[in-house]
Amino acid sequence: MIRVLLIDDHPVVRTGYKRLLLQEPGLEVVAEATNADEGYQAFQLHLPDVTVTDVSMPGMGGLSLLQKILQRQADAKVLVCSMYDSPQLVQRALDSGAQGFVSKNAEPEELVRAVQAVYIGQQYLSHGLHTEISSGEFALESQRIASLSTREYEIFRLLALGHTISECAEVLFISHKTVSNNQTQIKEKLHLETMTALVHLAQRHQVIEVVGS
Repeated sequence: MIRVLLIDDHPVVRTGYKRLLLQEPGLEVVAEATNADEGYQAFQLHLPDVTVTDVSMPGMGGLSLLQKILQRQADAKVLVCSMYDSPQLVQRALDSGAQGFVSKNAEPEELVRAVQAVYIGQQYLSHGLHTEISSGEFALESQRIASLSTREYEIFRLLALGHTISECAEVLFISHKTVSNNQTQIKEKLHLETMTALVHLAQRHQVIEVVGS
């Protein structure tokens, strides 16, 4: 029996995942969580065979959660399932230790195949996903984003979502000064001068959702 933990802030999505997985013999959903903090607590409590997590959630994001899980259990199997499936994000998730990446635009059955593949140690990418970098200015932007550390990436995401420096510090359990210093480094690495430019870059590369889309 493959024991699965589901982490997603959308109840409808979690319900759909659970219903889909439970239809497959040999799969069991042992716990659900609505955000990364709850997800990490559930992981420690249940030690699932496979953890399925979104990337973009309120508070700590899925990549930081992935890092915490792997610090807790180096051989943990984590599958990222996200509506954001840009090559840069897929590569970042894999580089961070994810065993697979499934786009929420994929056929539902792909989630079952991905969980089964990840469980036996295989890497799984949704059909059509790739990690090739595009050409031109978009490629340069992708490379700059890829150069961010995991902490910098999380701060970048939170700032783009409109969080203040104090709120970022609270969410990530770090000091106000650390966030402020990271913000400066992020702008330098990404060649940005304003917060508006930061938000537009995050939207363009699917780090956050475009408002109204």
